[in-house]
Amino acid sequence: MGASDVKVKIMYKYDLHVHSRYSGDNDSDPEDIIEFAIEADLDGIAFTEHYSYEASEYVIALQEKYKKWISIIRGIEFSAREGHCLVFGVNTDRVLEKGSRIEEVIERINSLGGIAVPAHPYRGAEGIGDRVFKLSGLTAIEGYNGCNIHAFNQHSIEAATKLGICFTGGSDAHLPSDVGSCYTIFKEQASQDNIVELLKNGGFTGFDNRRISRLTNFFNR
Repeated sequence: MGASDVKVKIMYKYDLHVHSRYSGDNDSDPEDIIEFAIEADLDGIAFTEHYSYEASEYVIALQEKYKKWISIIRGIEFSAREGHCLVFGVNTDRVLEKGSRIEEVIERINSLGGIAVPAHPYRGAEGIGDRVFKLSGLTAIEGYNGCNIHAFNQHSIEAATKLGICFTGGSDAHLPSDVGSCYTIFKEQASQDNIVELLKNGGFTGFDNRRISRLTNFFNR
């Protein structure tokens, strides 16, 4: 095979919002989820269990077991007083109380070197809604959520555009078969070690795998 025959990968697909049985609201085994994600040709997934960062301690062993096939990232879907957010890079169990105000969550997570991404911001009581426009230190929001109706996702994407920040994508899967319905596209590989940096620096976009979308403009920037 000559140099001209080598295929260069131009995008990496990561589902950044996945739940297993350790969220307490489904029976999905983490390894079943991982196996489905590999079959779906995802480059990575993030387990973001509800309420507790410690609930995803199992990820540590699975990162090593599956490292040849897929990147597994550990996060949490944190319940702030005004709505949910995905947190990466910080053990929230140690620094925040459930129901903390969203302003406190963003400030605290940022100060500790992590990132908080408002999840499904326009999904009723579970989202922070137009509060996204009043928050300082916000660098990304979830645009495509696999459990949302399209209108909710569109509101989120419009908000990100107005704010001049990027938006992520995640399935919000509670079943293995839902993994990858929405995902985030990075231009380089993401891992537990660099996910915060990549999300803070931009250069990614959310994608709804359930709809026909155009990626040409993104990759031709």
